Amino acid sequence: MSASPVIAAVPDTSGRSWAHATASAFAGGLLLGALTNLLQGWLPGEWNQIANSGGVWSVAAFVAGALLARKVGLPAAAVAGLFAESGLVVGYYLYAEVARDGMGSLFAPLVWLGMAFVAGPLFGVAGFWWRGSSPRHRVIGLAALAGVFGTEAIHYGWVLHYAPPAWACLAILVLVPLLMGRTHRERLLALLTAIPFSLLAYLVFYHLILMTLLD
Repeated sequence: MSASPVIAAVPDTSGRSWAHATASAFAGGLLLGALTNLLQGWLPGEWNQIANSGGVWSVAAFVAGALLARKVGLPAAAVAGLFAESGLVVGYYLYAEVARDGMGSLFAPLVWLGMAFVAGPLFGVAGFWWRGSSPRHRVIGLAALAGVFGTEAIHYGWVLHYAPPAWACLAILVLVPLLMGRTHRERLLALLTAIPFSLLAYLVFYHLILMTLLD
């Protein structure tokens, strides 16, 4: 991961560009979804949890938005993030249905698909903002990406007591701003913003949304 130059190109908002962006994002998501399912079987012990974690999956939407930032506008990047995240869910459970013992109940796929409709656009926009010219937007984009790994670190360390994945996610929280920020000020602000983002996302996702759905 490295800092990116400021965008100067005028985005293409044509229907063809939208179609190409969403199709590419969905296809990439399908492949990554199947790959994360495979990695769960390959990674040892507690490390297999990290393969399809919310942090890892959110990277797909972030990358989709970042890669398309030079080519399309913000709405298309948000939609591409949605399609990338949705593709991950479909690819993961499609592989489980075809190559493993089946996906089981439709409840879990529908829950995660619903999450994709929220997280996908958010991280697609975060990736787009990271490639943009606004320092404030770049800080928020980086803090969102780093913060989701901070959320995973809290969950692995505090709830599951999986120390190695927790430390790995904590390291990513720190490395994302340091390696992807463009200035020292931007790196510091992104890191400081990522910490409350981590806590807020943990409370909202694990304590509000998941507990409500699973009760």
